[in-house]
Amino acid sequence: MTNPFKQALSDGSPQLGMWLGLANSYSAELIAGSGFDWLLIDGEHAPNDINTILSQLQAVASYPSEPVVRAVWKDSVLIKQLLDIGARNLLIPMIETIEEAREMVAATRYPPEGIRGVGSALARASQWNRKTDYLHNANNEICLLLQIETLKGLENLDAIVDVEGVDGVFIGPADLSAALGHLGNPGHPDVQAAIEQAITKIVQSGKAAGILSADETLARKYLELGATFVAVGVDTTLLARTSEALLEKYRASSKKKAGKASGPSVY
Repeated sequence: MTNPFKQALSDGSPQLGMWLGLANSYSAELIAGSGFDWLLIDGEHAPNDINTILSQLQAVASYPSEPVVRAVWKDSVLIKQLLDIGARNLLIPMIETIEEAREMVAATRYPPEGIRGVGSALARASQWNRKTDYLHNANNEICLLLQIETLKGLENLDAIVDVEGVDGVFIGPADLSAALGHLGNPGHPDVQAAIEQAITKIVQSGKAAGILSADETLARKYLELGATFVAVGVDTTLLARTSEALLEKYRASSKKKAGKASGPSVY
């Protein structure tokens, strides 16, 4: 039952991750073999549902990479389903208040500590009650990560990190840059200043700090600031940019291709 990802965050051991947006169990397993510490299965922006998330959890289960599932929304009913199919590391988007943080803690705990419905006989998480101690240990093995990505969330960060049961706080640079008036430009000095200040606060609180950045310089800087779970790439971006670069080599054209990504990007 020991959750190695949660333990690593508690120990302050840096965990390097990869974002999975292809919504496919075959590609998820392929990347799991690369050896990343954690893999983010994205239920918010990728075309995932409960069944595709389940298939990816199954595909990576035999690999050392620990799956983290980002829920589509801060909804206790959806969280209950994700927990039952075996997601023990959850990233919840758009958290803005201490009340929402407390609600998410309650949603991931069985009573009397929380409100999670008890359906372990139907749940992959308990191996359909073959894990006879699951109900008694599950609360302690869930790793709850909250995503801060709005101005309101930043304003309430001090209170959010103090909520018992929150294991870490993830800064969402894409939405945060938009909130600060710099849509599509997470590298803007104002955005970077806000991110650095937030990471420092999270680390000082004793909670784990996390972020996503495909920019190597920024990712290394966040690690130096003390962030312990940092995603350094996205599968969709790797496939898109690498395939473009391969074709460009053979075309040997200096013309910029229409629609090709340019400029700073989180992904």
